[in-house]
Amino acid sequence: MLHLWNLRQKRPAILHSLKFNRERITFCHLPFQSKWLYVGTERGNTHIVNIESFILSGYVIMWNKAIELSTKTHPGPVVHLSDSPRDEGKLLIGYENGTVVFWDLRSKRADLRLYYDEAIHSIGWHNEGKQFMCSHSDGSLTLWNLKSQSRPFQIIVPHGKIQRDGKKVESCKPILKVEYKTCKNSEPFIIFSGGLSYDKPWRRPSLTIMHGKAITVLEMDHPIVDFLTLCETPYPNEVQEPYAVVVLLEKDLIVVDLTQSNFPIFENPYPMDIHESPVTCTDYFADCPPDLIPVLYSIGAKHKKQGYSNKEWPISGGAWNLGAQTYPEIIITGHADGTVKFWDASAITLQMLYKLKTSKVFEKQKLEGKPAPENTEEDPFAIQLMYWCPESRLFCVAGVSAYVIVYRFSKHEVNTEISSLEVHLQSEAEDIISPEAEMIPPFPNASSPLPSLKDLSGSTNTVASEGTMKDSIPCLSVKTRAVRMPPGYQAVLVIQLVCADGDSPQQITSLAANSAYGLVAFGNCNGLAVVDFMQKTTLLSMGSLELYGSSDPYQRQLRSPRRSKQFTAGLTELSDGPVSLELERCKSPTTSDHINGHCTSPTSQSCSSGKRMSSADVSKINRRGSGKPPFRKVQSAACMEISLPVTTEETRENSISHSRSSSVSSIDKESKEAITALYFTESFSRKNDTTVSPCLWVGTGLGMVLTISLNLPTADELRQTEPVVASPSGTVLSLKGAVLTFGCLSCTGTLIHPPYETWRDPNSTDESERTRKRKLVMHSPCSSQDMGDHQFAVVCSEKQAKVFSLPSQICLYVHNITDTSFLLRADVVTMCNSACLACFSAHGHIMILSLPSLRPLLDVHYLPVTDMRIARTFRFTNEGQALYLSSPTEVQRLNYSQEMFDNLQDMLGELFIPVETPEAQYRGFLKGLFGGTGGTLDREELFGEATAGKASRSLAQHIPGSGGVEGVKGAAGSAIGELARARIALDERGQKLGELDERTARMMASAEAFSKHAHEVMLKYKDKKWYQF
Repeated sequence: MLHLWNLRQKRPAILHSLKFNRERITFCHLPFQSKWLYVGTERGNTHIVNIESFILSGYVIMWNKAIELSTKTHPGPVVHLSDSPRDEGKLLIGYENGTVVFWDLRSKRADLRLYYDEAIHSIGWHNEGKQFMCSHSDGSLTLWNLKSQSRPFQIIVPHGKIQRDGKKVESCKPILKVEYKTCKNSEPFIIFSGGLSYDKPWRRPSLTIMHGKAITVLEMDHPIVDFLTLCETPYPNEVQEPYAVVVLLEKDLIVVDLTQSNFPIFENPYPMDIHESPVTCTDYFADCPPDLIPVLYSIGAKHKKQGYSNKEWPISGGAWNLGAQTYPEIIITGHADGTVKFWDASAITLQMLYKLKTSKVFEKQKLEGKPAPENTEEDPFAIQLMYWCPESRLFCVAGVSAYVIVYRFSKHEVNTEISSLEVHLQSEAEDIISPEAEMIPPFPNASSPLPSLKDLSGSTNTVASEGTMKDSIPCLSVKTRAVRMPPGYQAVLVIQLVCADGDSPQQITSLAANSAYGLVAFGNCNGLAVVDFMQKTTLLSMGSLELYGSSDPYQRQLRSPRRSKQFTAGLTELSDGPVSLELERCKSPTTSDHINGHCTSPTSQSCSSGKRMSSADVSKINRRGSGKPPFRKVQSAACMEISLPVTTEETRENSISHSRSSSVSSIDKESKEAITALYFTESFSRKNDTTVSPCLWVGTGLGMVLTISLNLPTADELRQTEPVVASPSGTVLSLKGAVLTFGCLSCTGTLIHPPYETWRDPNSTDESERTRKRKLVMHSPCSSQDMGDHQFAVVCSEKQAKVFSLPSQICLYVHNITDTSFLLRADVVTMCNSACLACFSAHGHIMILSLPSLRPLLDVHYLPVTDMRIARTFRFTNEGQALYLSSPTEVQRLNYSQEMFDNLQDMLGELFIPVETPEAQYRGFLKGLFGGTGGTLDREELFGEATAGKASRSLAQHIPGSGGVEGVKGAAGSAIGELARARIALDERGQKLGELDERTARMMASAEAFSKHAHEVMLKYKDKKWYQF
């Protein structure tokens, strides 16, 4: 298949396609300033295509006509085609078996045939057209002279060693491509790929540059696809003067500077290595602080490799166009090797700003003898979750090996030790037989005192022997010596999960941090941990069931997670039988309503109204079996497993919607409940609170929402010494499916952002900067008079979204988002100064809901999730934008804002900028007379239909592309198509008018000059007689 792309428009498109029915294309060559393309095929034939009409010419060079009649073997596929620099009417054809044919296009016969024993891979001309060089499969280069037809006058094996007999040189790997470029004041350049010796199989792919007697081998990180030498002139018959080599690799693009002796590479201004290591997670931030991008770029520039060429990037041809949308945008990508990359994504650009290697905090050692978390495979440093606060520049990452690293940003280098903290996040309750044996006291309500810090510390949550705790080993070893940390993000604290008896810790499923509070929280399938990274202590480490206490709707008993290592999938239909009376007093974790007088407070022990469900009613509802709880188990960041949606039956009684649920007995058999969402905010942590206070919202895989009250020191100087108390408040709300995200709105519906600490450099050389007090920013959109006594809490799960009024905890709005699928991603974002809820479902729908009313604003089918990469990397951000990783090498951005859609065409850059063709060098009268050139070739007369006729229709099929006139006609039925067509026509009209004006001006100038010269001649010969001439 042969395609013709149009780069003159902002969105490249295929204009024409030509599909060969009986032959496969092996080589193509387009001469400079020609519209006729030479196409070589696998059968050894050479066809000619008009690139304007994309129609085959009737002129064909058959392989049996090119070789001698006495030759009985097939020469193989065409591996090279090029016209002679001296004569455009001569075509050099190289065949795979070593045959080279010099074909005369005018007389349609072969002027010269050369034969060699080794297979040919590539051919390069000398600019004078008298010599050419061939590369062969044995690693040799042969230089041929057109006057000497019997054998090459020079044979070179650049990387071959002379064998012991001193005569024969050992063969090497094939030289896949060679280019022969001449210089005015120095020896010619011979550049080729491959050709290394077989005795070094470990050598990486290389590019060899021979300049005189010097041979330089440039090793590449990836296999070489192709390379091209950039020269000062495009004319093949002039001295080339090469200045750079563009090398296309499988996963990169580099340019080598040929003007310097050590051949350095140019610094690439474009990102070519987004997939250098597989992307495991992404994050997207729009409308960032304007000083972030310059700061990150300046820090990242210091970390770049040395030894780049001091010249500018030599490739040009396009132009940026930022358009009207100029607010800063940053994309963060986490990778399988533990690196994190920050990208400038403003408008339509993508420029890497800064690269952070999180693996630097760990020792380089093998994982032998240490517990490895589930599904880590061979990437123990893979990034699983990220949290970034642009205002405070606080950055946290969670790795697949069950660790969390807290980073602070600094412009100064520092040498310091890395602090580490081990957290035992495991609920062991082997000795608990019944709830009456050791009942956990109920958590405090609004009137009860807070428990002490000692009661909630991590050491009391693991019921294990002291000897077992000593055997706990983290997955990775943190460096214990002082480490040099360059400017940028510097590790403040490393938190590692450990388990007793060498068990592998569960991977982290949720992560949140807050710079104003100085806290970081994370959870997994076992429970929740809250760590003070300022004092480097654990505030809370509790199992999921311990967070409920007596407020657990299921009254479950604590079980050891070891009793159920693996979950079994599937649904089981429960038989009719006696149901615990607790079902009448507590609602299912997936019950959808809190309205119409039903109990919502965790302090209430029974519902005041509503019909109780009987045993027969319960048996009609589908339930999950005891094997797998109804939450999505998040596995490796590089390979996330998503459960399929469960089909359920819903019965409605007295305006209550009962969804899929598990019975008390089935849920009681499984004690694991994953923490799926965390959110720090200033809100009402308990029912009937009168003032807002710091709290942490916790969402679980069963659709439950709990709050953790945070008691912080009031004075800033006491923050480093006074302990912070974190305690569950007992608040329990419920939704269908696993909780995905939270949001907090003011009484007027304005989004309330979490408080943050303004950034200050902790390692600054300025004493006043380093010692100044912490400046906290609290977002209070309403004044004290207008704030009122309530907030709106937005909670979204896999199945539905709810808006609660705080502190009363009454559900005001509920919206069942999907019944046949489930949500993969949900975010509370701002667009046009208004808050909304953006959702992306597993069946490919993007839905936008207004807040706080949850009114649907948009529901469109975008793309089906056929790849788990899309589900793992999909992110929404402000201003109506989102992104995901569409392939391992591509980041796809999408937009659902009308304002940006209207400006999108203006934001696209220009891929093609027309330039004037440089003038050819003047050859001189004598050189043109005795140079032996064949003159110009009229290819239109030679290959046109009038002379060559038409090609067979069965040979190739012409397919119109979507970017040509046919595509415009197809889109003419829509308004967008009409506008595009009118715009294209207007651009073409303007371009033609401009060319017409230039042509008219030149004609007028020529006419004036001619008139002037004619007048001068007339004056000169006016008074002369005829015999005086």
